[in-house]
Amino acid sequence: MNSKTLNIMEYDRIKQALRGYLVSAAGQHELANLAPTADAKQLQIWLDETRDGADIYRLESGIPLPKLDDIRPHLHRLAMEAALNGLELAQISRVLWTTGSVAKFFRDLAEKEVALRRLDREVKELVTLPDVTRRLRVSLEGDGRLTDEASPALKQIRQHITQTEAAIRTSMDQYTRGKDAKYLSETIVTIRDDRYVIPVRAEYKQRFGGIVHDQSASGQTLFIEPQAVVGLNNRLRQNQIDERHEEQRILAELTALLAPYQDEILRNSEILGHFDFINAKAKYAHALKATEPKLSLDDQVNLRQARHPLIDQKKVVANDITIGKDYKAIIVTGPNTGGKTITLKTLALVQLMGQSGLFIPANENSVIGVFHDIFADIGDEQSIEQSLSTFSGHMENIVAILKQADEHSLIVVDELGAGTDPQEGAALAIAILDEIGTLGSYVMASTHYPELKAYGYNRPDTINASMEFNGETLQPTYHLLIGIPGRSNALDIAARLGMPSQVVDAARGLTDQDSQDLNAMISDLTEQKRRVDQDAENLRTQLAEADEVHDQLQKQFDAYQHQKDQLMLDAKREANRLVDESRKRANQIISDLRKKQLAAGKSVVKEDELIAAQGALNALQQDTKLKKNRVLRREKAKLDFHKGDSVLVKSYGQIGVLMQQLDDSHWEVQLGILKMKIANNDLEKAKDPAKSAKQPRASVKRSGSSGMSPTLDLRGHRYEEAMAEVDRYIDSALLAGYPSVTIIHGKGTGALRKGVTEYLKRNNRIKSFGFSPANAGGDGSTVVRFK
Repeated sequence: MNSKTLNIMEYDRIKQALRGYLVSAAGQHELANLAPTADAKQLQIWLDETRDGADIYRLESGIPLPKLDDIRPHLHRLAMEAALNGLELAQISRVLWTTGSVAKFFRDLAEKEVALRRLDREVKELVTLPDVTRRLRVSLEGDGRLTDEASPALKQIRQHITQTEAAIRTSMDQYTRGKDAKYLSETIVTIRDDRYVIPVRAEYKQRFGGIVHDQSASGQTLFIEPQAVVGLNNRLRQNQIDERHEEQRILAELTALLAPYQDEILRNSEILGHFDFINAKAKYAHALKATEPKLSLDDQVNLRQARHPLIDQKKVVANDITIGKDYKAIIVTGPNTGGKTITLKTLALVQLMGQSGLFIPANENSVIGVFHDIFADIGDEQSIEQSLSTFSGHMENIVAILKQADEHSLIVVDELGAGTDPQEGAALAIAILDEIGTLGSYVMASTHYPELKAYGYNRPDTINASMEFNGETLQPTYHLLIGIPGRSNALDIAARLGMPSQVVDAARGLTDQDSQDLNAMISDLTEQKRRVDQDAENLRTQLAEADEVHDQLQKQFDAYQHQKDQLMLDAKREANRLVDESRKRANQIISDLRKKQLAAGKSVVKEDELIAAQGALNALQQDTKLKKNRVLRREKAKLDFHKGDSVLVKSYGQIGVLMQQLDDSHWEVQLGILKMKIANNDLEKAKDPAKSAKQPRASVKRSGSSGMSPTLDLRGHRYEEAMAEVDRYIDSALLAGYPSVTIIHGKGTGALRKGVTEYLKRNNRIKSFGFSPANAGGDGSTVVRFK
């Protein structure tokens, strides 16, 4: 699309308005690339998406999306095998969590039977990673700080840090609150070189011993670490080093967890950004009271009460603008300040908005074309640098337009031929319009030249137009009048402003009779147009009232139809009841007849006649199935499988995850650590295990937890090491989705067995536990079952 036209029409201001509704970096990126398209198929897709977004905004206030940062640099670093920091991981975690949230939102919409054109299919491209998402959400705060739950070791180290800091504060309190407080410059505890110190007067430095870490600017105060807390500070420092190492290990582990899913995460981010952009288009349409345009592949434009989108909607004047069906050229004449330029800009900018997939500020059922290009020559083209006059600037622009325009182009030109001798300017304007007609382009041009009024009457596919002017108030109304050329109001305005009558009469005498007759004709046409508009407004009011009555009647008819269907259903059920009773009686009669025939030794009624009579009776049975059975639809939805869905394997009674479709009748299903080939009829959709605590754990894609042993052997471990290993192992087993595990602790002194038992009692995630059977280790091992 012509970039100069986009600048003239202030297309970037439309994009700036959209930017205010975006919440994601990916949405901002898509907006930056937004431009009108001439691809009708792509344009219809964009409009369908905007329609879906508008419906969702009306029903649900939009697709729920939080603020999402740009994760492309993080994924680039991930591709380079660099370890991500906490903030980068937290931003990726937010994208993954939002992916699951949006997928659930659209599932809920489907259950509510909200009809969508495209987004219900596009959302299926999202790939949810429940295990990865859950691990990241548990391990990271929103600002990227690692939580205590990131690992048992980190939690234990931080507990040690807290305990050591408490011990240091207790020891320091003896100096700041005890008898030694008088030797301090201030009774406070501060930190120097990451170690807790107290401010001691220089002359008493020997009293406390320990290490001097700093001194005040005056040298009167020394910051001393007392000998009594040196050991505690050493321990604290070591704990802090251990914490930093453990955090680095966890960040590396979380980075490795994301590495296999780089493409999926990037695609998720792009889709969420696209949904954010659709949200923005829907909100902007709501703010403008904009509507969905219909597309005309024949480039027929019919804008009903179109409004310029950049003018205050409370002040802007709406106009009907039509071009392409009965005429391809509109010549707008009339005085200055009447609204000609704004009308031209409205046509071009509304068309640009529509071809960008946006709703347009016009009434329902407006139609736009699909132009290959839109050209504009509006405004002062004077250039001091290029030594061009206003006329030269316009001519240079129009020359460029004529070189590029074709039968699929729309051209808007303001003040065609202005800036030179009126006679030559008018002749040049006519010649330019003829050339545009030869090219087959669509054009709307404004001009002051009266010669072009006759041109509008004489040329095929061309029509005159003007901006309405109120002769009584001497003010323009800014309404476009199609089919009526503009008249000169200079003499009337001069007379009403107090110009002496002899001067006005003299001027009229100098005006040729043809001009006076033309102005009289235009005045008469304008009055006729006003009366027609009033009649049309009355008809619109009557039509609106008729539509309201029609809607009421339609609702009553629908209610009647529903009642009729219900009565028919009740009647069919009653008929079926009677048929059932009749069938039972008929079967009894037939049975009696057969017995009598056997007893008599002869056949009174033939067997085929009995069967025919029984079939006729069965034919009376009525079908009571509803046209729209919600239960059947829900059952059908249970069999609509997609990669990543959680499913119930009915033969095993276990929840698994669909990995890939092997053929039309089988899927590969992840069950715990096993992958199995399962027939479609043995599968049923299940709820996401992350959202239902009663269901077994399942996932769409497994993280690095698969492959761990269902048995933990603690024999030979020290007590503290064994307890920490048990805590880590139980967490891993839960993440892996194991229903039960075995912990081998041996018999020995019984200390390990007792420690394991006490730990299992405290853990609220354990359903039950007990010693293994005698032939499997007895009280030397414990079997643990999870909730």
